[in-house]
Amino acid sequence: MKLAAISDIHGNLPALEAVLADIERQGVDQVVNLGDILSGPLQPAETADLLMARGFPTIRGNHERQVLELIDQGQYLDPLGTDGYTAAQLGSAQLAWIRSLPESLELAGGDILLCHGAPASDLIYWLETTVAGFGAGHATGIRPATADEVRERLGATAQAGHSLVLCGHTHVPRLVQCGDVLIVNPGSVGLQAYDDAHPHPHVVENGAPHARYAIAEKTGAGWRVDLRAVPYDHLAQSRVAAGRGRSDWAHALATGWAARAG
Repeated sequence: MKLAAISDIHGNLPALEAVLADIERQGVDQVVNLGDILSGPLQPAETADLLMARGFPTIRGNHERQVLELIDQGQYLDPLGTDGYTAAQLGSAQLAWIRSLPESLELAGGDILLCHGAPASDLIYWLETTVAGFGAGHATGIRPATADEVRERLGATAQAGHSLVLCGHTHVPRLVQCGDVLIVNPGSVGLQAYDDAHPHPHVVENGAPHARYAIAEKTGAGWRVDLRAVPYDHLAQSRVAAGRGRSDWAHALATGWAARAG
């Protein structure tokens, strides 16, 4: 089996189109989508329409959940908010689609698990850990998770017989072997840097604007993984974000780095 894993598209339609074009040249058997699909100041509705037509196995991420919570609770849809802008752009068919998405999904008779953050929560950073002290000595407030941290976050999933777990959420391409389970984060299709304050202030930066995804192929020796970076017209998308009042996204899309004060 040869899978292409995409994640964290964040409504970046040209990045998604470039990734799908690259996937078509790789001879994969299936494409899977790990969530955080639409939220951002770019093309959420158009991205939803493309993916609905393709019908890939897809799970929801924390941003799908947050968009639905805004709508269901009747909250103000802030046009400068990542989820607020998205919620205001989606029609009934697109909203019905994201409502239908499961939080996790098993494939290949249970050999493969798809989740967004970690098996226990769509907000858990699995292969990275945030730390206090952001900004001290130019620290980013985030580091690779230790082997013990990865194992703890795997939890009961380790007993479920999966040989491959695909996750997203942090936007950082990485693979970690944890006992008999290989955990792969394909990185983000649509956004290569961001800042967050949960549970500690931190920034994620991949350092280049390329769209990311992964190919995983099962061989007799185990899973072969190719973490791929695909160029696209990222400067045009940066201008879209700037025109919608999101200078932070504009900088991240143009550079792959988070904007820093000063």
